[in-house]
Amino acid sequence: MTTIKDIYNYIDQIAPYCLQESYDNSGLCVGNGGTQVKKALIALDVTKDIILEARQCGADTIITHHPVIFKALRSVDTDTVVGMLLKYGIASVSAHTNFDSTLMNDILCKQLGIVPDEPLCVENGAEMGCVCTLEKEMTADELAAMIKQRLGNVVVRYNDVSKTQDYAGRSISKVAVCSGSGGSFWRNALSKGCDALITGDVKHDVFIDANNSGLCVFDAGHFHTENIFCGYMKNVLSEQFRDVEFSVAQNNFDVVSYRV
Repeated sequence: MTTIKDIYNYIDQIAPYCLQESYDNSGLCVGNGGTQVKKALIALDVTKDIILEARQCGADTIITHHPVIFKALRSVDTDTVVGMLLKYGIASVSAHTNFDSTLMNDILCKQLGIVPDEPLCVENGAEMGCVCTLEKEMTADELAAMIKQRLGNVVVRYNDVSKTQDYAGRSISKVAVCSGSGGSFWRNALSKGCDALITGDVKHDVFIDANNSGLCVFDAGHFHTENIFCGYMKNVLSEQFRDVEFSVAQNNFDVVSYRV
C-alpha cells in the first residue's frame, strides 16, 4: 500500500525538501500522510478544473510543482481551491523550489537539446540554473525558433542585441538557462560570459538593461519552461509506485491566451 508519506519521502530523495527557499511552502499542503494513494493527477498548478477532474476520475491526490498554499491562510472558503480539496477529500503535494534547484533546469536543458556545463549561480547552498555551450553558434532569431519548437510555445519574447550599434552582428554560443521567473539572474549570466539567458516572466526593465549590456534574453514563459515537471514526475513515480495510477491532468494547460 502506497501512502502520501511514501510519495513525499521519495520526492524528498530526488529533490530534498531541505533545499526549498525560505519563502516556499513545498510538501504536503492538504491531506494526511498516512492516507493510501490509489490514483494521482500531476499538474503544474492546482486549479478548480483540475480538482473537478480529480473528483470525476477518482483521483485522491494531486501532485504539483507550485504549492496550493503559498502564503498563510486566515480562513478557508469551500469555493476556493484549498476549500474544494478539503471538501472532496483530495490531497495536495508539491515540489517547488527544491525541484528547481535539483532537477528542473537539467530537464529543461535536455528538452532544449543543450548540455549543462556548470550552475548559473548558487543561492543558500542550492544550485540555480545552468550555463551551456551550444553545439554551433546561432542568431537570436534561430535560437528563438528552436526554443519555440522544443518547448511548444505559442510565442517567445526576446531582445536581439545584434540589432544594436554596440553589439551589431553578435551571435550566440553560450547560454544560461533558468526555468520559471529567472529574469533577475541576467547579471549572473553576464558574469559567466553568456551571450543569452533563457527563462520566463521577464519584466520590461530586464530586457532594457540586458540589451544595453549586450545580453539576449528569451522569455519562453513560466508555464512552458516548467511544465516539463509533469512528464518527469509521471515517469519516475509510475516506476517507483506500481500500485498507483499516475497521469498528467487533462486540464493542465497554460491558462494564458495569445494572439500572434
